[in-house]
Amino acid sequence: MKKIILGTMVVASLAFSGSVPVVADALYQKECASCHFGYQPALLNKASWEKVMGSLSDHFGTDASLNKEDHQAILSYLVRNAGNGKITTNNDTTRITQSAYFKKEHRKIPLNVITQKEVGSLANCMACHTTADKGSYSERDIVVPNYGRWE
Repeated sequence: MKKIILGTMVVASLAFSGSVPVVADALYQKECASCHFGYQPALLNKASWEKVMGSLSDHFGTDASLNKEDHQAILSYLVRNAGNGKITTNNDTTRITQSAYFKKEHRKIPLNVITQKEVGSLANCMACHTTADKGSYSERDIVVPNYGRWE
């Protein structure tokens, strides 16, 4: 069990210490990761990615529609590389932050830590997981803005 000291509060959590394959698709990087963090396909299961890609006209409040060819290519990449392990078990959400595993791992983080301007929301993985873009969510690489390194 690792602990992080947030001011006078101690938060204990078992963080995901594994790695997921990095994003390795130029079209996905161009079309998706240009607007937000390029979430690794392994963070959602096949059904969830199909839901995400099936609702791009209202992608979390934004029209992220793609032409048919790009849509199919990105969908194929995501489905082919979708997760099927403990991170995505019993996950039918289109939001990584709403998956059971994610919620369990982040459940004790105080709201003021999440909503501070340097983080903004739990969807901003790179704010604390400094190597998330490399597919690593290791505890040793967690640095919480304005609070410090995971101890």
